[in-house]
Amino acid sequence: MKKAFRNPWTWIPTLYFAEGVPYVVAMTVAVIMFKRLGISNTDIALYTSWLYLPWVIKPLWSPVVDLFKTKRWWIIFMQLVIGAALGGVALAIPLPGYFKITLIFLWLLAFSSATHDISADGFYMLGLNEHQQAYFVGIRSTFYRIAMITGQGLLIILAGYFETTTGLPPIDIQVKANPSYARTITIPQLFQDAKAQSGTASFSAFPEVASLTTQNITARQMDSVRKIVTSHNLEFGFVGNGNPLAASRKDDSSSFWSDYVSSPLKSFLQKHFPKTEGITSGEKMTGNLAIVAIKLNGKPEAGKEMILNFKMKDGDNDLRLLEGERLAFNLQNWEQPAYLLFQADSKLNAPTEASFKGTSGNIHLAWSLTFLILAILFVLFSFYHRLMLPYPPSDKRVIQEQENLFRAFFRTFGSFFRRKEIWVILSFLLFYRFGEAQLIKMASPFMLDPRQVGGLGLTTGEVGLIYGTFGILALTAGGILGGLAASRKGFKYWLWWMVLAINIPHVAYVYMAYAQPSNYLIISLCAAIEQFSYGFGFTAYMLYMIYIAEGENKTAHFAIATGFMALSMMLPGMFSGWLQEIIGYKHFFVWVMLCMVPGVIPVLFLNVKPDFGKKNPLEKFD
Repeated sequence: MKKAFRNPWTWIPTLYFAEGVPYVVAMTVAVIMFKRLGISNTDIALYTSWLYLPWVIKPLWSPVVDLFKTKRWWIIFMQLVIGAALGGVALAIPLPGYFKITLIFLWLLAFSSATHDISADGFYMLGLNEHQQAYFVGIRSTFYRIAMITGQGLLIILAGYFETTTGLPPIDIQVKANPSYARTITIPQLFQDAKAQSGTASFSAFPEVASLTTQNITARQMDSVRKIVTSHNLEFGFVGNGNPLAASRKDDSSSFWSDYVSSPLKSFLQKHFPKTEGITSGEKMTGNLAIVAIKLNGKPEAGKEMILNFKMKDGDNDLRLLEGERLAFNLQNWEQPAYLLFQADSKLNAPTEASFKGTSGNIHLAWSLTFLILAILFVLFSFYHRLMLPYPPSDKRVIQEQENLFRAFFRTFGSFFRRKEIWVILSFLLFYRFGEAQLIKMASPFMLDPRQVGGLGLTTGEVGLIYGTFGILALTAGGILGGLAASRKGFKYWLWWMVLAINIPHVAYVYMAYAQPSNYLIISLCAAIEQFSYGFGFTAYMLYMIYIAEGENKTAHFAIATGFMALSMMLPGMFSGWLQEIIGYKHFFVWVMLCMVPGVIPVLFLNVKPDFGKKNPLEKFD
């Protein structure tokens, strides 16, 4: 029997959890996955930013959901399509041309998710009465946030777990320091391991025990050795960003854009803002070094990489890994050794030791398993909601007066752009988050990239915990505080504080790019501060969208504003990876700081009622 109403607790939590997961997969999880699979920052930023497009144009096809079928049908069907898209990604990842194929399925995922958003939000209003809508608005937001934490946090941690448990046996290296050891620094020669002949793939180290003296060397000597190690690992592709798709195109291809815009701009940036490696030089004394060679004994599959991540296992923190936190072995470089570089603290003067552990994983298999689990989850969601969603009498397709519906739609759409201050409105919507849109795309790649190319050298699981869990919790807390603040003194009072909050804390990433801290507490604190401030500052954006939507066509105008909100993230994100790879992380995050200027200018011209957003002291809640 079809029930018109059901207990909202049986379907609202799962519905809005299912609404949040595909969005975070398309916007964040895909970025981390492609980074771990070796795609360049240029391609990651460009192609994943295009995934915003369905949310940009969502207001344009929302009438289609009303015209054909019920919203209940759209929810159930879209969840099946989302599950199929996730399954397609899982099956495509192991294939040689996985990048283009997975992008196709991610496009399907994005369009299905945006359509699911339209139908779910509409069904929420049809399936609940006015009192229930008010009561469950916080519940739906909470489970949407839980979906964000699951996607950016738990899901990434799960993928990181698969990455470390689906590969070759781990490798241990002992590092010992003693004042009596010889001061010479030797580079291990290419060696052959007996296991390579047996056909059993494994990693081996030479020497297994690295010895270095506590007698210091000059910074100039350290620079020289470090450049040898870094150049070797970069030359053979053990570290680096991978090759962008553009690299496979013909070098002699040209166009007006490349000849007169992108190429001259690239040359200008490379000349005036070259990448900096952060290597000091001079006669200042610094800690001694030891080099260890790592060899993969066994031929990897074509198109596949074996990733080896090194972290300190236990011992003295005065002995640190300077180069080689993440090494990528593939069919082109597996016959060559990769180099690790260890350094003792310059103040160390007594015997000590430390143990480092290298763990490898089948990256393609790990992410295939992760997306397969997601695909199964959404198939289950579809069947569950088929049983548990109610059948509201008002949930019917609109079949009468279709011409009038479309005429009204275009009239409403036009009325938004005939507003008196439309250029101020559009400028604010597009540029308020100009810096944040670029930072969001590069935050995860920055944390994952090896230190020798300017990153922090974190593992997938660590990024999931720091950025996807602590960061989302801080973002949520900042949003709650922003809403409470605006309700007490009004939107206009807090506007400039929120403008500063969404821009100034970007300095945390400038600090991390220059200092490259290895302490997880410091990294977590920097990420949390930036996300908390973003949540607080974003309140101004949401309140302004509500403010400009006030009037006869409130719902439609707000939907149009959300389209520009998605566009404001899409366009800056598209070029952020290209820019970062040219100027490096240090200059890139400084650029992000400077991007607050275009966001501040429209604020100078905003005309907002002083009491907008402020709680009426006479208003009471039952």
